[in-house]
Amino acid sequence: MSSWKEMNKEELEKQYSPSCWSHRMDKDAVIEAHIKELTKGTEKGRSVAQIWLDVAYGQVDDEKLDIYLPPNPSAAPALLIYFHGGYWQLLSKDLSGFMVPPLVKAGVIVVAVEYTLAPKGNMDLIVSQVRRSVAFIVQQYSALSGVYICGHSAGAHLGAMVLCTDWAEYGVSPDIKGALLVSGIYDLCPIVHTSVNDPLQMTEGNALRSSPMQFVNIVKRQGGNCEIVVSVAQHDSAEFKKQSQEYYQAVKAAGLNISFQEVPNTDHFDIIEKLMEENYVLTQILLKMMTRK
Repeated sequence: MSSWKEMNKEELEKQYSPSCWSHRMDKDAVIEAHIKELTKGTEKGRSVAQIWLDVAYGQVDDEKLDIYLPPNPSAAPALLIYFHGGYWQLLSKDLSGFMVPPLVKAGVIVVAVEYTLAPKGNMDLIVSQVRRSVAFIVQQYSALSGVYICGHSAGAHLGAMVLCTDWAEYGVSPDIKGALLVSGIYDLCPIVHTSVNDPLQMTEGNALRSSPMQFVNIVKRQGGNCEIVVSVAQHDSAEFKKQSQEYYQAVKAAGLNISFQEVPNTDHFDIIEKLMEENYVLTQILLKMMTRK
């Protein structure tokens, strides 16, 4: 496949418009269906867990978390932190509880993170918020069997930025034992040249500073014990697949424990929605990751 730099504007725009690639429905319908699924799933998540909503992790209005506790948590539970997608400008933690039922059933605490969406928030702010959210969460729980990260699309980008954090700056050393990064973006440079950047207003410099591909060496320093799974949908665009493959290859070349999973018969949206199903391949990967000793 040719480099994104060789694409014309129209082709680049299409490659970074995930809704154009669904095999199930047209681009407007798939986004509408996605929001409906996340809403319904989160309602169910809130009905089966003990919930603390809108817990502040910072001073700004958007710096809030939703915490989903299992009915009978163990003395040292696993904790999963989820970063939502929406191209850093849509969706919210209020639609992020859909994967809760199978996880709390297995005794896992689930935390959904809010961050300031563009245009109000810029990329530097958003990245600093998710890092601070993780620092805050690990300070609240003294006994955990491990911290796990999950993110979808823009949220997978944010999860990957969490993995390359210098935690000394935050005064914590979170025991991040695993990460599931779903249909993510790991090099933001192509985004600068699409309409996705209109509300973000990133320069090339901003994009490089917030591209996980640039910081694999830091992941290596931090992540000796971390199991990373990079996942992509069969019906993601070629560019999304390429981004995932290249990030996977770079992290693997650094000698880290990483695997790659292309999920058959899914698109950019239902690949994450299906986490509400206990027997779904990615749910099972998460559960196995969190129960391995």
